[in-house]
Amino acid sequence: MNKYDLIVIGGGPGGYVAAIKAAQLGGKVAVVEKEKLGGVCLNWGCIPTKTLLKTAKLYEDILRGEEFGIVGIDNSDVKVDWNLLSKRKDKVVKKLVSGIYMLFKKNKVDLFEGMGKVLDKNKVEVNGEVIIGDNLIIATGAKDNLPPIDGLETVLESGKIINSKGALQLEEIPKDLVIVGGGVIAVEFATLFNSLGSKVTLIQRSNRILSSTEKEMVTTLQKYLIRKGINIVTDTKLKSVTEDGVLIDHKGEEKLFKGDKYLISLGLKPQLKGIENLNLELDSKGFVKTNERMETNIKGVYAIGDLNGKFALAHVASAEGIVAAENIMGRDSTMNYNIVPSCIYTFPELASVGLTEEEAKEKGYDITVSKFPLAANGKALAEGETLGFAKIISDNKYGEILGVHIMASNATDMISEAIVAMQIEGTVYDVAKAIHPHPTLSEIVMEAAFGAVDKPIHI
Repeated sequence: MNKYDLIVIGGGPGGYVAAIKAAQLGGKVAVVEKEKLGGVCLNWGCIPTKTLLKTAKLYEDILRGEEFGIVGIDNSDVKVDWNLLSKRKDKVVKKLVSGIYMLFKKNKVDLFEGMGKVLDKNKVEVNGEVIIGDNLIIATGAKDNLPPIDGLETVLESGKIINSKGALQLEEIPKDLVIVGGGVIAVEFATLFNSLGSKVTLIQRSNRILSSTEKEMVTTLQKYLIRKGINIVTDTKLKSVTEDGVLIDHKGEEKLFKGDKYLISLGLKPQLKGIENLNLELDSKGFVKTNERMETNIKGVYAIGDLNGKFALAHVASAEGIVAAENIMGRDSTMNYNIVPSCIYTFPELASVGLTEEEAKEKGYDITVSKFPLAANGKALAEGETLGFAKIISDNKYGEILGVHIMASNATDMISEAIVAMQIEGTVYDVAKAIHPHPTLSEIVMEAAFGAVDKPIHI
């Protein structure tokens, strides 16, 4: 039998990072993965969708060419070749996945390919072979939540209903796409296919899309998406899904929406198959309970990523994996869930970290809210991307930054400045005094900080 310091079940962004980190700290590590290293994020989620979104944005920019002084482009003849785009997406994914396999070899992590079955906290069976470990990290992720909707199973069999993975495997761009759900995945795919020419309807249960995201950013984005032609229907109750379409109750009135494809994105539920023997303690929603050290109720067993239900984000899974690996290898390590960035890859992008204005008030903080618009930023004007702003929520007692929310073309990159500032308990005074390069979009963060201290310079 093979004996290890650590066995990791699942090779996604949590599992593979945990394995590499533990190996770097001197541990003998095995990973059990039933499909491909990289998990959903790399193979069927984060990376492929962002590859497609890059082309969609480039396509939009080309159609705007005359606005930037480029003439001679016949917009009626410009189109996206879905097959070529899909091949590029696959190429990007393949390169990154192969890189993880190389990292496993470099760090001497043993990979067992197959469905793992946990016999007990120290034994895992894979393809009839039993491997033994002193510690166990469960990183089996989550799967689509498909509630009991009338007609759903029948239409699933027909192939008209797809999930996010199915959207990446389409043979052609749908002419009419109906998306059920208003979360991050739903809105990103709405952005993608709207830009590529699909007629998109997005059906959301609550009164706005992205219900957990900073309200002003979402309100601004929602209005913009509607102007771009996306039909956003909120305050709905889903009644049935059939070959004829998606039937909803919209404010007391029944409405039917038809499409070539129906993308269902209604959240996640934990993937517990193969780990039943552990009898892990679960929360009210069925996710595995963990503490700040990523420990479960069983000594030596850790749970990371989507499985624990904290945040369904790849970067959180990776951070949790490092915390778990460090604790296993003798370092005291904990997760800080108060400074978790959220990124949404729409046009423009949305990025947040920390508290919203409403949350800060609920917690009893005496706050200042400072906002600076992209429309007053030179780089944004030069790039023709002026929709958006930076907003800082700060505590009046010390000027400590409690939350930052950015809506801009590269907001997902810009938010890292705020994360670092908050990690070291930085203040708005620190950010305002930090010299930001000109011309850059990052200046809007500095200007918002000046606004929290006194007044911004350029408005």
